[in-house]
Amino acid sequence: MPPILSVENLEKTYDGGFQALKSVSLEIQKGEVFALLGPNGAGKTTLISTICGLVRPTSGAITVGGHDALKDFRSARRMIGLVPQEMPTAPFEIVGDTVAFSRGLFGLKPKPDLIEKILKDLTLWEKRKNPIMALSGGMKRRLLVAKALAHEPEVLFLDEPTAGVDVELRHDMWRIVGELKDKGVTIILTTHYIEEAEEMADRVGVINKGEIILVEDKKELMQKLGRKVLTLSLNAAIQTLPPTLEKYDLTLSEDGGSLTYTYDTQRERTGITALLTDLSDAGVHFHDLQTDQSSLEDIFVDLVKNGE
Repeated sequence: MPPILSVENLEKTYDGGFQALKSVSLEIQKGEVFALLGPNGAGKTTLISTICGLVRPTSGAITVGGHDALKDFRSARRMIGLVPQEMPTAPFEIVGDTVAFSRGLFGLKPKPDLIEKILKDLTLWEKRKNPIMALSGGMKRRLLVAKALAHEPEVLFLDEPTAGVDVELRHDMWRIVGELKDKGVTIILTTHYIEEAEEMADRVGVINKGEIILVEDKKELMQKLGRKVLTLSLNAAIQTLPPTLEKYDLTLSEDGGSLTYTYDTQRERTGITALLTDLSDAGVHFHDLQTDQSSLEDIFVDLVKNGE
């Protein structure tokens, strides 16, 4: 099955000479949730804006649902919903009207039942007759989502959807994303909240300095690049490591009461059995041990650091 979204060798250089995107290629499959991670200024918003037609690329190709986004902009854009980071200025518009109007912008017939459902799902129904200026910051963010869903897009872009919002809205967003995915909607989100990617994404892409440095299935990424840490709580504190243990690159806590051993989960042998034997032979005994798996955030930080 061909991808619903394809980006090939996409580049964007602004008039001042700054190259925001460098030969970006990416394929997104229908129905998947793709998380695009990257530090500030990495090119996340530029990439989304270019795909959505808000920024014209310097070179490259974009295809959405088989439509060339540059040559057949209207057909491609009809398939896309965009939740931007900021609310366009329209303080006096009425909440319900602006959501319905968003549907009309795509030449679609009114669908009051759909608009009602969207507003209720986003806890905006009671605010439907209020002007936008009367909404709180969190409610305005909900309104952006409602406007993006009004024309029933097949591909939904969420650009930092929960930045600066309360926990309730963040959980609502996760729920809505799950429901949309169940309906076959493809979702691409950028986020600074690594837990959002861990919670929702099927695949993860990392962009840094305008280049895609990694695209990987989330589970495979965490298995491939994830580290495990074994922490041993000692029966008695020690001042220094015995020479026979130096080969394990152990970390001794400041109080001398615990040892930390980091190992690669993909290695054929972790070295733990040999470590425990050598600990016993060296007279170092422990009363408790625990393991921790590195998080997606740890992996992301390491990738960006290594790409600098």
